[in-house]
Amino acid sequence: MTDSSVRIVSLIPSGTEILAALGLVDAIVGRSHECDYPPEIQNRPICTQARLNSNASSSQIHDDVNNLLQSALSIYQIKTDVLEQLQPTHILTQDQCDVCAVSLDEVEKAVAELIDSKPEIISLQPNSVKDVWADIERVGNTFGVDSVKILENLEARVKICQQKIQGLALNEVPTVVCIEWTDPLMVAANWIPELVNLAGGHSLFCAIGQPSSILPWETLLTTNPDVIVFMLCGFDLNRTRQEANLFTKRPEWEKLHATQVGRVYITDGNSYFNRPGPRLVDSLEILAEILHPEIFEYGYKGTGWEPL
Repeated sequence: MTDSSVRIVSLIPSGTEILAALGLVDAIVGRSHECDYPPEIQNRPICTQARLNSNASSSQIHDDVNNLLQSALSIYQIKTDVLEQLQPTHILTQDQCDVCAVSLDEVEKAVAELIDSKPEIISLQPNSVKDVWADIERVGNTFGVDSVKILENLEARVKICQQKIQGLALNEVPTVVCIEWTDPLMVAANWIPELVNLAGGHSLFCAIGQPSSILPWETLLTTNPDVIVFMLCGFDLNRTRQEANLFTKRPEWEKLHATQVGRVYITDGNSYFNRPGPRLVDSLEILAEILHPEIFEYGYKGTGWEPL
């Protein structure tokens, strides 16, 4: 186990969840304003704040994000004074997405300003499920924790999913669009297409490991997917329901096959799909329940997802 001199600040929710899975909760001395799981880390000092209002409309948030990035400002600020007090030995951050959490650049700048400590920066950059497993192993190795059992358990759950869908005929594999943002319309990418395929769906529009992209509304109409899943970035189930309801007021919405057959779903994207940590397997199981309720019943309905 790690020695008590290890003091970790995690600036990304998925990193906090990886640390927790590795049994390192007690070593976490600080967190980002978005780290909320597991519940026992919520009393740790908060080391970041957002420069934008997350209660604004989707289009306003999108514009604010672009304006900040264009003016070379990070969307998040690091509270350097809090970091100084905490004197971390390690800071866990990411270099995957400037919209998801504090950028690596910002962390390096903040660390350069610290007087009393020079923490080691561990930066995660996952684009696929395999990358997430590698991150868990790397964080484990950094702190001398064996991740083998944790990874075996996660991979076993993935295998169970795969085994259960092996007998599906081609016409039983629905085409799926996963929506990450509504205004502008963006489809979820990176590890999401992989999760869809593992859950017995056929993911449309995005290649595994590629960044999310804007989808023209006409393309959604002409492709006419069997299933539409909202997994909005940073939004819980309630906020996702509000955004999805606004989005579905468009007159063309009723023409979509998924709407007509009642196969439109909302998920808690913030807790599950947007976080490349151990709960990506929960995300896979949620998709499996949504796509193949005749095969899967894990019990996430009502908390992780709901029909719209």
